[in-house]
Amino acid sequence: MPNDKDSRGSPEPMSSHADGVTGDLVKLMPRDLVFVMRFMGESQHRLQSHFQDFIQAELAAGGVTMETHPMIHLFIESHAILLRDFVFSGVSLTRQFRVDEIERLTGDTTSMIRVDIWDQLKSHIETAEKQFQSQAGTLPKLLSAFEKPQGPSGSEK
Repeated sequence: MPNDKDSRGSPEPMSSHADGVTGDLVKLMPRDLVFVMRFMGESQHRLQSHFQDFIQAELAAGGVTMETHPMIHLFIESHAILLRDFVFSGVSLTRQFRVDEIERLTGDTTSMIRVDIWDQLKSHIETAEKQFQSQAGTLPKLLSAFEKPQGPSGSEK
């Protein structure tokens, strides 16, 4: 005989408001959603290599080389990544497209882009809620530092 858990069917969304907030975000898309360029793959590697060579040359001019500082490659690589990301982020932010522009460019007369985004937003919202709920049991202990301090006994009014 099935118990109550078996008769529930498919699990309910984590938040009954997931559909509502997703709908709100989709309504705000014409104003708030922008598509930006993102450099991928070999382009990232090429720019990072450029900055590694640049940093290595600059350090060498100041007397810091692989011979004098054997572990300097870690510094060079991490800073090259930071510089690469700075450049690509700056370029990406200057080339933004609104959802209606993307729909026009792609010939999306049925608003499938918006439907796909709605589906992805809802799924990611529910995933975020599930992740938070999975950690909720540890929160009271973590949040104890935020509790209101107890006053000395007898002096509270």
